[in-house]
Amino acid sequence: MSSTNLTREEAAARAALIGKVHYDIDLDLTGATDREADTFRSRTSVDLEVNEAGSTFIDLRARGVRLVELDGVDVTADALATTEAGCYEKDEGIALRNLKAGDHRLVVDADAVYSRTGEGLHRFVDPVDGETYLYTQFETADAKRMFACFDQPDIKATYRLSVAAPAHWRVISNAEPDTATEGDSARHEVVVDYPLSTYLVALCAGPYQGVTDEWRGRLTHHPETPAGQPKELSVPLGVYCRASLIDSLDAERILTETKQGFDFYHRNFGFAYPFGVYNQVFVPEFNAGAMENAGCVTIRDEYVFSSTPTQYRYERRADTILHELAHMWFGDLVTMRWWDDLWLNESFATWASAISQAEETQYDTAWVTFANVEKSWAYEQDQLPTTHPISADAGDIETVEANFDGITYAKGASVLKQLQAYVGREEFFAGVRRHFAAHQFSNATFDDLLGSLEEASGRDLSGWAEQWLKTTGPSRLYPEFNLEDGRYSSFAVRQEADSPREHRVAVGLYRLEGDTVNRVRRVELDVSGGRTEVPELAGEEAADLVLVNDDDLTYCLMGLDEGSTAFALENIDRIAEPMARTLCWSAAWEATREGRLKARDFVRLVARGASAETELAVLEKVLSQAVTALTRYAEPEWAAGEGRKLLARELLAGARGERPEPALVFARALARVPLTDDAADYFRGVLAGEAGSLTVDADLRWTALTALIAGGAVTAPEQEVARLEEQDRTASGARQALTARAAVPERAVKERVADEIFSGGLSNVELRAALSGLAAPGAESLLDGVAARYFDEAQRVWDEFSTEMATTTLEGLYPRWDVSSRTVERTGEFLEAERSHGLKRILVERRDALERALRLRSVDAE
Repeated sequence: MSSTNLTREEAAARAALIGKVHYDIDLDLTGATDREADTFRSRTSVDLEVNEAGSTFIDLRARGVRLVELDGVDVTADALATTEAGCYEKDEGIALRNLKAGDHRLVVDADAVYSRTGEGLHRFVDPVDGETYLYTQFETADAKRMFACFDQPDIKATYRLSVAAPAHWRVISNAEPDTATEGDSARHEVVVDYPLSTYLVALCAGPYQGVTDEWRGRLTHHPETPAGQPKELSVPLGVYCRASLIDSLDAERILTETKQGFDFYHRNFGFAYPFGVYNQVFVPEFNAGAMENAGCVTIRDEYVFSSTPTQYRYERRADTILHELAHMWFGDLVTMRWWDDLWLNESFATWASAISQAEETQYDTAWVTFANVEKSWAYEQDQLPTTHPISADAGDIETVEANFDGITYAKGASVLKQLQAYVGREEFFAGVRRHFAAHQFSNATFDDLLGSLEEASGRDLSGWAEQWLKTTGPSRLYPEFNLEDGRYSSFAVRQEADSPREHRVAVGLYRLEGDTVNRVRRVELDVSGGRTEVPELAGEEAADLVLVNDDDLTYCLMGLDEGSTAFALENIDRIAEPMARTLCWSAAWEATREGRLKARDFVRLVARGASAETELAVLEKVLSQAVTALTRYAEPEWAAGEGRKLLARELLAGARGERPEPALVFARALARVPLTDDAADYFRGVLAGEAGSLTVDADLRWTALTALIAGGAVTAPEQEVARLEEQDRTASGARQALTARAAVPERAVKERVADEIFSGGLSNVELRAALSGLAAPGAESLLDGVAARYFDEAQRVWDEFSTEMATTTLEGLYPRWDVSSRTVERTGEFLEAERSHGLKRILVERRDALERALRLRSVDAE
């Protein structure tokens, strides 16, 4: 048995044995407010139906197990494996031997552990008021950290949660609780009477405050809508956060965007929202963006903006809100059978959030953001040696957890966008509606969805699925043409790929007209094979700029011809349409990563065009790419001299600009490059409350102070950190103080921070903050000891830390700052030994990034 790393085969065998399941979960959280509390009492009664005689196991990760009782008989001794020290062996789970066919009742009484890693039942104490907050995070398979369960997606169950908690706490879960107060404590009863996978169960408990409302609307009935679905319905809504953040909770905007999502999905999905109440809880120290628990979505509370947000931050939050809402249908109502089809959940929700944003909300350029942000993530991931097909083979939980990546989210969403264009919008939605109707409250596979789409569209999609879902790597599309007297005598789209795919693309021709670059011709066509002629463009006057994936219809690396490249480098700030402009940014960045464009030329391009960029999402991304190009891909001598001055000068000019939102983006990027004298003067001004068009808030002060400390421009860093920390007594302030202290440019400080990280004593958020400060700009020469220690500690970290904490630690501490063959060789030596899949993947990916940096520095020096 491998309870903590369940395999697909074990899950299938268990699902065949186990029929209907109901959990009665009794939790005692009354001691959670004790600052020393680290465990809670969890008693689970499981009513289960066994389909045929056999043996299996149930999952539980706990400090200790008090009792295992099966059908009234104490089987504790027989059910538990123990370590040499006599402790419960969580890797083995709890054995259920020789079960007879029929109904059984299992009782497991245990002492479970509060988490500080964002996994299981996480406990947080707010430094503002000392209040304690709890929330759950169970995906991929961490429900077992709170209660004994069959922790796999295809054993859906019903639930009753009985939660004892302090009387002043609110309990928020998948359904509204019935609450009875008993002195200083209260008992909350939650009944989940619909089938739900264990990873979608949710519990938030603490003095959460918030706002309630209601969505009222209509369900559009389509031919695929099941009988009995309502036409008009209402859904109670709740938005909650910590008490100390309630004044910053812009609930009206959040609720407006949530309601817009309900409008869009009810107009297109043909199935009414299935889970009664819909609560969104902004929780502290969350690892991901959010989690789609049925009726109780948890969202990282950095999305409660206590400091000045940009429009892009609002857009990303709306994207998250709509992503999780889409999951209520695709993921929660219909759930994957096993994690091979994780991509279906995440790709669909990513696609759905983009299309609903673009068509229903104020963020009507959401597809531009998608093209620059999501696709950049996908392209980078798809060029790694660890890339995998969208439809990936996931043999165990460890493999699954490594696949929460740019392929699963962004590439998958990109090909779903293509599929919608290929079969037609209405046909695509009709197939989705068939899927919901056929598999409601149950589990399904990709083949099930593909069948529904084929029925709705009348197309055979097996070839499409084979091309796009079973292969790896991006295709490259380039224009190929001949000119005669300034006109195209021939024009074609050339495809470079190991296995050429079919693409639906638009070819756009652009010319400089006055002071702006505008599109003058567009041709849409299907591309297949290595070369596809575009006869419509024969005889057309040659363009200044040619885009062979105009409007971003397909997933590809779009190449520019030599003339278009030169034109874009000189005129990117004049391109009128945001999508065309972002495609040029993307093409330039991918050319840089491939070594076809020097890193210094990309930095110069950003210096030329960033100030004219209107899309904040694109601006933020290209500035980040420019920092990477300067610090990792450019030849070091040029980067330390001319390059640093050039980029810092342009970032500083942007930070001093008249428009506050772009200025804030520029200021944050400025803090990520090695400090110049002018930048130091600017950040000192910020600390004095002088920042031009920007409002100087706590976050901006921390950004400025950390940049100054990292650059060695603060004589008494601890004193300055303590002073600012006194002014900002929030969780955010505590986190940023930790980053600032870790940024002190002294070898002893770096080694002490590394000691803390390697010890495993930091919480998930403390870990991220420490890593951020440790490798602050300019720290490279101080981290030799950390680099040497990394390879000695990596295996122990992987073995002893949780998956989330080990991954964050080993990704963050990998000596990427040492761009040398020495680190590449050390990595290779480490990988010569037998390593687990997850650990090996981290090191292989980091080594690949280092090898790319070495190659590109050589190119840049030519």
